[in-house]
Amino acid sequence: MSTYISAENLGHSFHDHWLFKNLTIGINRGRRVALVGINGAGKSTLLKLLSGLFSPTEGKVVRSRDLRVGYLDQDPGFKNSLTISDYIFHEDNIQQQLIKKYEELLENDADNAKALEKVMEELSEVDAWEYEYKIKTILGRLDIHHLNQDISSLSGGQKKRLALARLLIEDPDIYILDEPTNHLDIDTIEWLEKSLTEGNKTILMVTHDRYFLDNVCNEIIEIDRGKIFTYNGNYGYYLEKKAEREATDETQFHKNTQLLKKELEWMRRQPQARGTKSQSRINSFYELEEKTKNAGPKEKVELSIKTARQGNKIMELHHVAKSFKGINLINDFSYTFKKGDRIGLAGKNGSGKSTLLNLITGNLQADSGQVDKGETTVMGYFHQSGITFKEDERVIDIVKNVAEYITMADGKMISASQLLTLFLFPPKKQHGFVANLSGGEKKRLQLMRILMKNPNFLILDEPTNDLDIDTLNVLEDFLTGYNGILMIVSHDRYLLDKMADQLFIMEGKGSVRIFNGNYSSYRIEQEEAKQAAKQKPAPAIALSEKVQKNKLSFKEQKELDELEANISFIEDQLKRANAELNTSDISAEHLNDVISSITKLNQDLDEKSLRWLELSELKNT
Repeated sequence: MSTYISAENLGHSFHDHWLFKNLTIGINRGRRVALVGINGAGKSTLLKLLSGLFSPTEGKVVRSRDLRVGYLDQDPGFKNSLTISDYIFHEDNIQQQLIKKYEELLENDADNAKALEKVMEELSEVDAWEYEYKIKTILGRLDIHHLNQDISSLSGGQKKRLALARLLIEDPDIYILDEPTNHLDIDTIEWLEKSLTEGNKTILMVTHDRYFLDNVCNEIIEIDRGKIFTYNGNYGYYLEKKAEREATDETQFHKNTQLLKKELEWMRRQPQARGTKSQSRINSFYELEEKTKNAGPKEKVELSIKTARQGNKIMELHHVAKSFKGINLINDFSYTFKKGDRIGLAGKNGSGKSTLLNLITGNLQADSGQVDKGETTVMGYFHQSGITFKEDERVIDIVKNVAEYITMADGKMISASQLLTLFLFPPKKQHGFVANLSGGEKKRLQLMRILMKNPNFLILDEPTNDLDIDTLNVLEDFLTGYNGILMIVSHDRYLLDKMADQLFIMEGKGSVRIFNGNYSSYRIEQEEAKQAAKQKPAPAIALSEKVQKNKLSFKEQKELDELEANISFIEDQLKRANAELNTSDISAEHLNDVISSITKLNQDLDEKSLRWLELSELKNT
């Protein structure tokens, strides 16, 4: 197996602080590798070093000749590109430039039939229709539509999706991804999982999304206290082997037994299926993760802040409605919050999740209806844009600005410095500047500042971004024991499954559906409904409808022409794949890839042929 990237005796330091030393690492072709470790271990730095963005303090990185590296930064830059189109399409790529011209004509000058016809002919000459379909699919799934939009006008999340789109279009030899699921909704994350596991892609990534990691990766590299540990398997396998490695501390291992029992009790209450995983595999997944939570002598965050007393009236929403620029986000929604409510918000980006939270917290006023908060309700709102620390502020001062002393759950009073220590901010960091904190450490500090106010109604809007998996485990332990009202917006399916037993589903057009169950239960219901719909016969088209639509529009004629080119291309691909299947020297690994490819091609061919038949009948009516 060829090695794409290797590093020997790698060491790197920032401000005289060594992140790691003497690391040796290799990334082989066809492997999908996850890099895990606590915040500050140097994961993002290691990705940059292996990508070649800068040189290490010590050691060397060797990449195979002519290797095409695709790197996705947490905060991507766009150099000299002004518009989305400039960034996506390369000037030296003939196919891309024709597709760019074609898309711009469609968006800006759809009536110019002659210009469109000429470009379409040129696209056919260079066999670019399948490529155009791929680009359009990627851009559409990542919610990128207006190619002439200025990049400077995009939000941080839109910029991250744009950088991811270009990477998927370019399809490099190796994908190096730093938190690829940030700013994606759950549907898009599941689509990305399928995209990354198709074919024989080589991937190195950092992610906190445990379902995503488990579904995508077949190798895990852990950075633990400056050392590298490699596990040849997915996340479940990593948890098992890590537990074995750390189980030498018998005392700590026995402490985990009670946590293990709690976890199994929770898991047994869940749906009997999650995707294609067997129930025994799911049980093992959570069981083994629990074993690693507090294993070994490492420090851990301790969250045990006192919760304010909650009265009988908590929060009531009566026929609440809210629109922005003519778009109806919330329409006639009512709900009375009850003690013990643990609610997850699910829906596509832009469907109104943050709007609903801002109505509840009073940061937004409803267009109609009423939001009625109980007198004893104390809100704690952890939101995506909530980190407003000044870079030249000292960490200790941020805490002291809220309170010098804090009451813990057991009634004890502790100082701001003691609380920071519990949150893994040692004295040196307490008196350091915010500018020196990692993104995850800033998130942890923000969460601590919110919990200091003893909220009994806690709202977490995407709390998992930038947090390492160990910190997430501890946060989940705290939330499990939290006795106030909990609302969570998260693209982390694992967190929603574990923390929420009820969902508000933002279905679009202002509709908010209340679903009793966690996210996996909801997905199972969706899949069952989809299968049932497939079995129903298609409704007959009324004769009057056929008469009204007996002529193709310009766009439909264009679609028909594209379909003919795409169908021809897919048929050629199928011929080649079937011929390859019949060769005698095909490897077992490659055989699986070919079979998977043939299945996908046949599905694609069926869909396109059905649409081609529909348009052809309309044309000939």
